Amino acid sequence: MLPIGFFGMLLIGVVAVAENGRVGPAGVLALSCLLVAGTAAIAQPIAAAPLAAIGWVTVAGFSRQPYGDLHLHGTALPAVVLAIVAGAAAGAGCLTRRLDSARSRYAVLELDGAVTLDPVTTEATEPTEPTAAAADYAPVVGPLNGARPAAVRPAGLSRARLVAGLAMAAIMLPALTLCLTAARSHLVLVDNVLLYLLVVIVVTLVGGFWPAVLAAVTAGLLLNWFFTPPVHTWTIEAPTNMFALLLFVASAVTVSSVVHLAARRDAIATQRSAEAATLLALARTVLGGDDTPQAVLDHLTDTFGVSAELQERSGSRWVRVAGSTGDTQPHLIPAGADLRLLVYGELSSVNVRVLDGFAAQAAAAFERQRLRIQAGQAEALAAGNRMRTALLAAVSHDLRSPLASVKAAVGSLRQTDVQWTEEDRASLLATIEEGADRLDSLIGNLLDMSRIHTGALQPFVRSIAIDEVAPLVARGLDGGDRLRFSIPDTLPLVATDPGLLERALANLVANALRYSPPDRPPTLAATASAHGDQVEVLVIDHGPGIAPDQRLRVFEPFQQLGDRRTGGGVGLGLAVAKGFVESVGGRIGAESTPGGGLTMRIELPVPAPAPRAASAHP
Repeated sequence: MLPIGFFGMLLIGVVAVAENGRVGPAGVLALSCLLVAGTAAIAQPIAAAPLAAIGWVTVAGFSRQPYGDLHLHGTALPAVVLAIVAGAAAGAGCLTRRLDSARSRYAVLELDGAVTLDPVTTEATEPTEPTAAAADYAPVVGPLNGARPAAVRPAGLSRARLVAGLAMAAIMLPALTLCLTAARSHLVLVDNVLLYLLVVIVVTLVGGFWPAVLAAVTAGLLLNWFFTPPVHTWTIEAPTNMFALLLFVASAVTVSSVVHLAARRDAIATQRSAEAATLLALARTVLGGDDTPQAVLDHLTDTFGVSAELQERSGSRWVRVAGSTGDTQPHLIPAGADLRLLVYGELSSVNVRVLDGFAAQAAAAFERQRLRIQAGQAEALAAGNRMRTALLAAVSHDLRSPLASVKAAVGSLRQTDVQWTEEDRASLLATIEEGADRLDSLIGNLLDMSRIHTGALQPFVRSIAIDEVAPLVARGLDGGDRLRFSIPDTLPLVATDPGLLERALANLVANALRYSPPDRPPTLAATASAHGDQVEVLVIDHGPGIAPDQRLRVFEPFQQLGDRRTGGGVGLGLAVAKGFVESVGGRIGAESTPGGGLTMRIELPVPAPAPRAASAHP
């Protein structure tokens, strides 16, 4: 506004000269007051003083002939009038801007029919609002008294450069005046004006706007006093000199304003770049997999050195869901209908948009975390439903079949009207025993599967040799005497639970016995790995084998080869074996047997050697 005001005053002088007295002192004063009032109302309050001053110079120089001569007599009243007009316009402009800011600040609150102005108190981890109306909406950023701090606006040049510009003006202008006074006979007014303009430009480049304005006005006064005839007076005889001085001041102020705006825009661009870098780092944190509200708040703390917490409304209370509290008065950032972000610490250098971005990301991360939890719970419920459905199918068929056989055999033996031979009686008893064994195996697998899924399995891991467990595997299995062994005596010990390993191998061997042809029985073998850190236990059969795309499915509960119920099982043997092996730190997998068949491979870790005791000898 200062360059506009200065050039406007120059235009008023040109009009007064062109009209040759028809404008008059009152007209010049009125035009100057209008221009001063309009520019002072829009400009910063500090600009009112130089606008009033240049308006007074215009009235003093162009109110009457000879134009361009400073008529100091009778200009006291115009000076007072211009000062009052400038002050009133600046005050009215400030008041209007404050009212507009207040209306825009609370516009969204008025739409909801409530204004949040009461402070919010905090109680440990569950801060509460004093009233329900105050808790309904929190659309402002600022301390929890409803005041929104002004957005961070770059001030352009630093305070150090401002002081340096003032110091340079205080040194260079007197020095230049002394030099020009000494060389007065060799220079004309235009030369002096250009040299003073050069000093003003240098001051502008160093100190910015206001030092340049001060230097320009001071240079104009020095030119008037020392180099404009009559010298050592404020009177200017030639109108062209008056125009030259006014044009000099206006040009100097224009150049300084351009430099000031460039510096401010550079600072804004730097701030925007920093904000973009901050938000980019936040986006990388979220997209990089650490997608939790706590990770977002930790990033906010690491970036700005403040404490923050995300709160969710629970009834009439606010409950912390992530972050930590601080010792200072918190600032409130809305994060959704039932979420808000409280930031503790100094936020004078933090832009509101960045805080809004952190609040939105924290709220989104919280919602995604909630959805993941709900999805996990739904999956667990679905898995439980699948387990229950399969269990019911097993109970309805596979468990009832041996029960029916046992009951039929017992009923036959209890008949008194039939004379059973010893062979018949032995056959019925064998049927009862076989059904009982099948029931025992099925119920045992069901109970083991239940222990694995509920996390009730607690293995007791210790160092043992494979040949301690291998002889016990085939005990009690139908056809267990057919099992072959290939276990060298030089194998290292393994870290495992003997009981669980025996149960796992028994299930694998039982499965191998079921599918192996009579002339090619299965083999239980063991070998050390190439690095000596593992022992591999192999259950090898020469049955039909399993297709490669089905080898992972066979370890799932209630899965059988080709999904056909064979042998009276319910498809839990391999699932139980997998659960037992993994519970003791091992791994299990299926692969093809050379020549046809299936090989189950169990990898068990070898315990680390105990540290050797230090020698007692020196």
